Amino acid sequence: MQKFYLENLRLKVTINQMGAEISSVLSKENGFEYVWSGDEKYWKRQAPVLFPIVGSLKNGSFVVDGENYPMSQHGFARDMDFKMVKQANGKEILFRLDYNEETLKKYPYKFALEIRYTLEGYKLTTNWKVINLDDKDIHFQIGGHPAFMCPLGKGKQSEYFFNFDIDKDIEYSLLSSNGLVESEGNVLKNDGGLVAIDEHMFDKDALIIEKSGINKVELCKPDGMSYLAVGFEAPVFGLWSPAGKQAPFICIEPWYGRADKESFSGEISDREYDNKIAPGEAFEASYYIEIEM
Repeated sequence: MQKFYLENLRLKVTINQMGAEISSVLSKENGFEYVWSGDEKYWKRQAPVLFPIVGSLKNGSFVVDGENYPMSQHGFARDMDFKMVKQANGKEILFRLDYNEETLKKYPYKFALEIRYTLEGYKLTTNWKVINLDDKDIHFQIGGHPAFMCPLGKGKQSEYFFNFDIDKDIEYSLLSSNGLVESEGNVLKNDGGLVAIDEHMFDKDALIIEKSGINKVELCKPDGMSYLAVGFEAPVFGLWSPAGKQAPFICIEPWYGRADKESFSGEISDREYDNKIAPGEAFEASYYIEIEM
């Protein structure tokens, strides 16, 4: 698997050509690795890009003009080779994925997906650009799924905290056994922004947080000091670690989309958080990872 690198005086970032996936954010100052290793014992991925869907589909498929298209959780982009099209000064790199005959069988739209990574200081920014190359509107969702070391070094995950940029309790939804949204209105108690990471927090899979006004989530050490932040403007985000495995990582996932509800029926354009772009137009969104020293 070919790898590409961004580097400055503070960080060295590694990105895989497969899926244009971040596989390392290494501090050159303290030697810590902040991104999960991808050990298959817990989870083989590290920071996949979710496209053209986020989460799971009702009945495992979506409908376009009355025709069903089966698709597994989180879509196909994470398992495809992207083309590296531009690299500048070790601080910026651009990848691109174009539709082909195989993608058209799974997803009947002509598209290009560009992913740009920019490294500045302690901050790595991911920009997504979805371009409509078709002669009709296209519909899609997109999201990030980066996994971060937690604990960082010694200690237990249950000694760590989330810090949110709001000071009110946070509502979240849970997923059914088939990955669909079924349990809404659950509450995380937020003590001045800090939420303890309980060892049973992810027993029922991901926590899905919608329209919360939250734009920044930090991971904090047992002393409450933040060591990493994820910033975004996405309407939905997920928090996840594998249930029951005591895995040493947590995902903070900005999403422009999410899994269907158990009650959903309709075409792809009827899905909640659907993104539509007209022929010749493009959709852009971004999020950042910032190491806090």
